Order: sequence, then structure tokens, then C-alpha cells
Amino acid sequence: MKILGVDFGDARTGLAICDKSEFLAFPVTVVQERDLERCAQAVAAAAKEQRAELIVVGYPKNMNDTIGERAEKCAAFAARVGELTGLETVLWDERCTTVSAHQYLNTTNTRGKKRKAVVDAVAAVIILDSYLGFRKNQRERGAL
Repeated sequence: MKILGVDFGDARTGLAICDKSEFLAFPVTVVQERDLERCAQAVAAAAKEQRAELIVVGYPKNMNDTIGERAEKCAAFAARVGELTGLETVLWDERCTTVSAHQYLNTTNTRGKKRKAVVDAVAAVIILDSYLGFRKNQRERGAL
């Protein structure tokens, strides 16, 4: 199943997609949009273009497992993308993914404007990869 991973942000939203076998997640693009509705429309268009069958949106819970303002905004965004696409939209815990994305980019010595342009797409890959690991584990246990 092709799954679209989304790292929703106030100014930039990273997108990643996996192959049909759900083995490999890779970056697609970064949507540069501050308006929630226009961003949701751009993500819906990307989902259609990528032939996504499911959408996973990062859900930034607080470290103490509570839901804050940012998580609520992500939930509203995910719901809107689901309405626009007609696809199931899953919220997936994304705590520390942006930190991990910066660590990956440090490893590859990606700096400056190039780093800013890709960090959100890398975060989307991390979110999607985590979700794919969960799905693989569920399949192995016979739950999917």
C-alpha cells in the first residue's frame, strides 16, 4: 500500500511516500504554505499525484503524553486532508522527529538554505518509517 507521510508545520510541511511493498520511505517535497486550508489542499493534491492509499500525519504529543495546542492543530489539519482526499488519515506520534531529522542532516553535513529546504521532508520520512515499522510488526503478529 502506498502511504503518504506528513510533517505538518506552520510554514513548511514535509511529505514522504513509501513504495507499494511498504519497505522504503523517501522524501517527496516540502509544501511552503502558512494557510491551513491551502496547505491541506496542496497535501491532498500530492496524495492524489503520488497515488497514496493512506495518509499518516505526525501528531506532536507533549513529552508527558498530553495533547497540546500544536497536536490539536495537527489533528484538525489531518481531518481536513481526510475530507479532501476521502482517504483514511492516521495521526502518528512524532515526538522528537524534527530533532532526529536535524541529527541526520548533521551526519550528512547538510547546512544553510539546503538544510532548511529538506528538514521537514526528512522529518516526514522519519514519521512514515516509524509507522511502517509498526505496520510490519502488526502483520507479523497477525493483527493486520
